[in-house]
Amino acid sequence: MSDIKKSSLEINQRNLIASSTNSTENSYNEPAVYYPNDNGFNNNSHEKKSRSESIASLSKKSIDQVRKSLQGDQSYNDTDLNDKQYSVHQIYGDLNSEEIELQRIATRRSILGEIEHKIADEVNNEELNEKELDDGVIEDQVLPVTQHGEDFIKIDPELITWNGTEDPEDPRNWSASLKIFLLGFVSLYALVAPMSSSILSPAMSEISVAFGITSEVVQAMVVSIQILAWAFGPLIIAPLSEYDNIGRKLVLDVSCWMSLFFNLGCAFSQNTAQMMVCRFIGGLFGCVPMNVCAGVISDLFDANLRNAALAGYSLVPLLGPVIAPLIAGFIVDHMQWRWCFYVLCMFNGAVAVAATLFFKETYAPTLLKRKAQRLRKNTGNTSLHTIYEITNASESTFGRLWLCIVRPVNLLLTHPMVIGLGSFMAFTYGFMYLLIVTFPQIFEKQYGFSKSITGLMYLPMGCGFILGVVFWTFMVGRVYKKLTIANGGVAKPEFRLPCLIACAVFIPVGLIWFGWSAQKELHWIMPGIGSAIFAFGLVCVFQTIQNYLIDMNVRFAASSVAAAALFRSLFGYTFPLFARKMYSALGYGWANTMCAFIGILLGVPFPIFCYLYGEKLRESYNRKFEIKQQRRDQKNLERLKRKNGDDGCMV
Repeated sequence: MSDIKKSSLEINQRNLIASSTNSTENSYNEPAVYYPNDNGFNNNSHEKKSRSESIASLSKKSIDQVRKSLQGDQSYNDTDLNDKQYSVHQIYGDLNSEEIELQRIATRRSILGEIEHKIADEVNNEELNEKELDDGVIEDQVLPVTQHGEDFIKIDPELITWNGTEDPEDPRNWSASLKIFLLGFVSLYALVAPMSSSILSPAMSEISVAFGITSEVVQAMVVSIQILAWAFGPLIIAPLSEYDNIGRKLVLDVSCWMSLFFNLGCAFSQNTAQMMVCRFIGGLFGCVPMNVCAGVISDLFDANLRNAALAGYSLVPLLGPVIAPLIAGFIVDHMQWRWCFYVLCMFNGAVAVAATLFFKETYAPTLLKRKAQRLRKNTGNTSLHTIYEITNASESTFGRLWLCIVRPVNLLLTHPMVIGLGSFMAFTYGFMYLLIVTFPQIFEKQYGFSKSITGLMYLPMGCGFILGVVFWTFMVGRVYKKLTIANGGVAKPEFRLPCLIACAVFIPVGLIWFGWSAQKELHWIMPGIGSAIFAFGLVCVFQTIQNYLIDMNVRFAASSVAAAALFRSLFGYTFPLFARKMYSALGYGWANTMCAFIGILLGVPFPIFCYLYGEKLRESYNRKFEIKQQRRDQKNLERLKRKNGDDGCMV
């Protein structure tokens, strides 16, 4: 190499290093990087595909498209995407490998500098735009990233993101028919676990005889142990769907298949221990869709349409504990109890097969990563990447998983909103399973119904769920919108609580109505009406509290919902264990009256307090969690800076 060329290269390197240093010191000053236009970089030479290359590429991509469709990828419209613009030559022109590497270092330092300022701004800014956060922040990422890194496109020419807000590859832009199709699969995924949890209830007397179970507590535990598993599944398995190399579909598919295998294990169990182990592990996997599917809906729908989609989806898990005992009652009357599991496995297997073949991946970071992998293969540029491949590299898989386990528990133990409102949801959920497990005892022993007719008595509760979803979806939305308009168009999470206060009347009324009509052995329709009233109010409890927990801090929404799920699953597990003893000691009337007073105590004072004074309390505790998260973000950012300094550009 001549002296002139060496001098030129040294000057270029010094300029690039100076550029990266300046961008780190002040990330708001535009870094000295190459800015792309529609045709690549200003100093690029323009490559053109030959006709034969285009035909071969199109044929190959058509085959890949079919394969990726079966794997859950959204098909790509290759005619609208010029892959060659991401080649190294198209991006960097005539720069040599050393200059390109220095350019990548400078680019990455600029991105980290921007993120560093963003972390500081999020904590210092007390009035964050909730809608912007709702539509832009991907939950539970290592570092805060909005709009999938679209803000960094001009800085980083090798960054892969959506091609604008109208990109057809973005799940938010998929057709309405495809979204409804996927929403149907989401509902089927989430129906398996509730059906599994309650299908044993009518058959428990036969199972007790077959396995020699004499303890009423053990009998109840065989039914409710699956709900205990629901407390841990969201903490251990569900967070895996937030990894860009895993995504929603793989977690949902594996969970559905594992649920099928352990339901088959229940069908062939020969003793109590085998049954309980299979039900617990099956519940551990089976509950995952009930938590992940809410994320799928968030992937597909924006804030304006999400409430309607969630309302339609939420009805299906609520109907599971109603449908399963109804079917099981007829099965036990006419066939062996093991057929309850055989029929459940037929449904579970049909869902698993159909969803594996036809359900699409919806998680944007996963889709973008697959897009980057495809472009790396097509262009030969191995340095193409997504923003998440940069930001998530600072923390280990175990570290992220541990955070997903610890943060919901931390919220449950320290955040007053999660404790207060979550306790009301948990008690209400416990009351529901308390009613479900006592139906056979009431209608078979007191009313003399067969198991088939006893199964039909779950229908009034199902009617209450359906009416509740229709009524409360409309009413909660209307009240929320009206209060937002009255507040000058500024929405607050507390605007969802007035309906919660109103529905607190239906819970105790339904419990008292059910309990005393069953104890006095009134006409069978009376306890049915009581269960319908209770179910009608329960829908509002779930809709308002879950929406409030999501709205109160968008970045920690998944953790807040997981904390509430942990709380209510523990109650759903424990309540059936003491149900028979409680009813034997107090009678159905007084026992349900006691539960009704607990419901009033939890459902009226604290929601009123939250509506009047909750904003200051919520913001105070949110700020504490945000400061902790900021410290964690800064540590992760320092790791990334050290990694960037040691390793150079990311490959």
